[in-house]
Amino acid sequence: MNTFRQASSIEEVRQYIKDNRFTFVYISRDNCGVCHAVQPQVQDILEEFPGIKPIQVNADSIPAVAGEFSVLTAPALLLFVEGKEMIREARFVVMDDLHRQFKRIVDNY
Repeated sequence: MNTFRQASSIEEVRQYIKDNRFTFVYISRDNCGVCHAVQPQVQDILEEFPGIKPIQVNADSIPAVAGEFSVLTAPALLLFVEGKEMIREARFVVMDDLHRQFKRIVDNY
């Protein structure tokens, strides 16, 4: 089950990043098998970090997201801290590494 907030515009994504200290942006596409496989794993990791606020952006519905965040492939996983991009992962993600990166950033900010 998808628990990520669904973005309806690029402006909403920008505002969400601005409004939250830790923002996780999950960029996916409709026909992306990897996107659908990775998302539940990321959701499980984020349960441990309630301060990280996730939002999902469908690049098929909001094509401007690819240019806005220089994304060439999906899924793209971006973590922003106080509006600044701190983590960028794409396509095939090692979940243990992602968890360690989240923990390091949350513990140090």
